[in-house]
Amino acid sequence: MQKHRIFTMSVASVYPHYVTKADRKGRTKEEVDQIIRWLTGYDQEMLEEHLEKETDFETFFAEAPQLNPARSLIKGVVCGVRVEEIEDPTMREIRYLDKLIDELARGKAMEKILRA
Repeated sequence: MQKHRIFTMSVASVYPHYVTKADRKGRTKEEVDQIIRWLTGYDQEMLEEHLEKETDFETFFAEAPQLNPARSLIKGVVCGVRVEEIEDPTMREIRYLDKLIDELARGKAMEKILRA
């Protein structure tokens, strides 16, 4: 079975779209970074290194220092699919990130986005 093409896309190629989506709704790049750090356990320096190296999504999540255990609380639909029902672990992580960015763009409070 062939991998989904998003697995081989670089995080850096999608990252500007996350920032633009947030910015259009009055949110910031710093909030996007905070969400990514919360989800993956990367610190800001490590995140920027991965963006600079153009790490693909599969590697980005495979090398994440500490995937947040609270990410299992992320529920809902992204791209027409319920995130909690996605079987492939890497795809589920990618969709968790998409869902969090969607919540940010919809104006949800950071403490709710970060499941605090």
